Formats: sequence, structure tokens, C-alpha cells
Amino acid sequence: MKTQTHKKICIVTGGSFGIGDAVCQKFLEYNYHVVNLDIKSNPKQSTDIEWIECDMSNAVDITSNFQSIINQHKRVDALISNAGIHYSGNIEQTTDEDFERVFSLNVKGAIAATKAVLPIMKQQLSGVILYMASDQAIVAKPNSFAYNLSKTALASMAKTTALDYAKFNIRANAICPGTIETPLYHTAIQNYVDKSGADIKNVHKEEARLQPLGRLGKAHEVAALTYFLATNDAAFITGSLQSIDGGYTAQ
Repeated sequence: MKTQTHKKICIVTGGSFGIGDAVCQKFLEYNYHVVNLDIKSNPKQSTDIEWIECDMSNAVDITSNFQSIINQHKRVDALISNAGIHYSGNIEQTTDEDFERVFSLNVKGAIAATKAVLPIMKQQLSGVILYMASDQAIVAKPNSFAYNLSKTALASMAKTTALDYAKFNIRANAICPGTIETPLYHTAIQNYVDKSGADIKNVHKEEARLQPLGRLGKAHEVAALTYFLATNDAAFITGSLQSIDGGYTAQ
């Protein structure tokens, strides 16, 4: 682990790829010391981003790693709870094991991370917690029982945490991206194509057509919103669901 720094500290869970990687890069750009907790490293990611191997579905692993970070840096200014997986299936198709796998990472991991940072943020009388939810925290989509439920849970966590900790000047918000072109998106599309036999080029075109702006979102656009919500310019924003979906949920 790197030596102690006086920079602001941002912890990003699941920060190695996709939106998480873009968020890490954005906070690094603005001179934060960024710690990426992810089960895998990204060899292309800047070495200025501190990667710590962490299973974000394992509360013991999460608590231990967060405590090490806090012991070293003595503060946490921003937690970006981003780690998550996608799973397609309706309620009948979702086994108990599938459900537990999605919730252990998407929800229980976020709960453990939140519990880990709240004591130091309360001590500081400052802090920002941002949950990477989804447009599916606002609207439902077919064949998305467990994933939809998990993202709705994150939106609820943002609201309740915002209310419970406002007196400590701790803000919490949920970011609700629509269809963003990331490795997670490509994996989900490939899984759909494998199951359905659909033409992958047509699937990509149809996904773009579904968005009022006629295109998919980009990870750097979500990262820009995420960074803004962590700044003092967003100091009066808490308990909110922030859509970034090309107009999808406005329909």
C-alpha cells in the first residue's frame, strides 16, 4: 500500500473496468488519491490508482480492506459504491443461488462498504457516498428480476442514508445510468445473443434506437456526473436519484 497522503481520498468499488475505471480516472484527474477495490486489476489502468484486491461480495474482506485504508489515510472523502454484476432472468428463472450471487455483490457489498466508511465520515463531519444504481431503479425491464431489485435497493439506500446522516454533513445519492457502453453491457448483449440466436449487430442498433438520444451512453459521461456529485457545487444535493440515460426514463 502506498504511503499516506494529504490528498482527498476516494474509494471506488469495482473500479477496474467500465464505469468504475472511468470514475477512478476522473477523480485522479482532479488530484484525489484514488483507491480501487476490485477482485481483478486492470493492467491498462494508471499506476497512480491504488488497486487493492477485494471480493466485494465478502463482508469480512470488505471490512478488513476498508479499515486498512482508513488506518493509513485517516479519512475518506468519497465512496463510490460501483461494484456489481448483471443477471438476466424472470422470477421463475432466477434460482436462490443466482439471487444470492447478485445481492451479495450488488447490495450486501454496498451495505458493508457504507458501514465501513460512516464512522470516519461522522468523525470528519463530511463525506459523500454515491451508489451506482441504474435506470432500473426507476423503471422495470423484462427478464431482470434480481438485477432490477438490487438496483432499486441501492436507490433506497441512498435515500435512507441521506436522511439518517445529513446531521453529520454526509451526503448520499444514487446515480442511475441507462444503457452505457461498457464491458458489462457487451457481456449482457453477448449472453442474450447466445440464448436467442439474434444477430448481434441488429441488437446493438436496436439498443441505440431505444434511447431518445439515439445512442448509448459513455462511461466518461457517467464519471463526469459522479465527480460533480462529490464536489461542493453539489453540496445541496442529497437523497436523490440522478438519471443519466439519454432520456430513457422520461418516456
